[in-house]
Amino acid sequence: MMDNMELISLIVITVLGCVALFLFLQRKNLCRPPCIEGWIPWIGAGFEFGKAPLEFIEKARIKCGPIFTVFAMGKRMTFVTEEEGIDVFLNSKHVNFELAVQNPVYRTASIPKNIFFTLHEKLYLMMKGKMGTFNLYQFIGPLTEELHEQLENLGTHGTMDLNNLVRHLLYPVTVNTLFSKGLFFTNKRKIKEFYQHFEIYDEGFEYGSQIPEWLLRNWSKSKRGLLALFAKNIPDIKAYKSAKDNSVAIMQAVLDILEMETNEQSPNYGLLTLWASLSNAVPIAFWTLAFVLSHPDIHKAIKKDISSVFGTAGKDKIKVSEDELKRLLLIKWCILEAIRLRAPGVITRKVVKPVKILNYTVPSGDLLMLSPFWLHRNPKYFPEPELFRPERWKKANLEKHAFLDCFMAFGSGKFQCPGR
Repeated sequence: MMDNMELISLIVITVLGCVALFLFLQRKNLCRPPCIEGWIPWIGAGFEFGKAPLEFIEKARIKCGPIFTVFAMGKRMTFVTEEEGIDVFLNSKHVNFELAVQNPVYRTASIPKNIFFTLHEKLYLMMKGKMGTFNLYQFIGPLTEELHEQLENLGTHGTMDLNNLVRHLLYPVTVNTLFSKGLFFTNKRKIKEFYQHFEIYDEGFEYGSQIPEWLLRNWSKSKRGLLALFAKNIPDIKAYKSAKDNSVAIMQAVLDILEMETNEQSPNYGLLTLWASLSNAVPIAFWTLAFVLSHPDIHKAIKKDISSVFGTAGKDKIKVSEDELKRLLLIKWCILEAIRLRAPGVITRKVVKPVKILNYTVPSGDLLMLSPFWLHRNPKYFPEPELFRPERWKKANLEKHAFLDCFMAFGSGKFQCPGR
């Protein structure tokens, strides 16, 4: 009888202990931001989030407030969609950029984590130096010549979807400028092959960064195709010299750093550099043109500015200088306004130690997500935020390369995007 009583007591104590622990953990979790978990194990809210991320973020923001967590694909992503938390995201020592992107870099370009950590800062500083504000003038001449060549190839007749037109112009221009002349564009078959592979790879990039590759057959095939193209062309990239000034392309400088550290990942970094350049330059060029063409008064003003700088349109090829570009401020305003309205949905950091935002504690292991898309729609900083208003950029000190407050398209801090 005594043994039974002892057993019952032990069971009761164990149950009460478990309940107490559960209540303690629940109370502790009350300090965390509200969480949208979904009901499918591991996938969580992944399907709903993946269909329309920006709409999902907006609905979650309305329901949960400016800070909330989404559980998807085995990850906890805590979103900061307004001013609160920006300082933590940008300046806290407890959040880390490299840890946040190591897995997406591995999935999309097959670059091992140890090599990524070894090379990232060296490659970042090199690109930031070569493409920094005071060195951009070096790209103006080559870019202008490449654009003239591609425009001549188009001819003077026919129509094309604007997005496809921009792609057909900027794909070869970007590749020829950053990598080497004629890398992928030597015949129609190669051009078609490259376009097909890159468009599939680019459109599926977000899925490829999160989902195992074997679940994305077409995307994986295009990724392997692009890696094979780079592997085949690496010797030509290394040997390329500009016919005019004997200068090297950006990718050659990347290869020099890779050779000093490792000689195994050249095609992979080529693919990553290609995607980073084309996936940003092409859509922003498209959106800038689309916004300008849909505002006849702005279109007319830009044409007037161009005529005042370069003269009336003629058959002679226009040569563009840095000083002339500085006189075309309206175009720069239009580009920045297009970037403001069409900035990426989120930028990310990994929480390495718990951080406090408002009354919430974001635990270590979470991905902290900042949303430029919604920050750029804050009426406090951008009156009439949904409207395309290039003139708002008059207030920015662009001569000193300072943007408007709360403009986050390029991130901030140590690893600000070199695309700036």
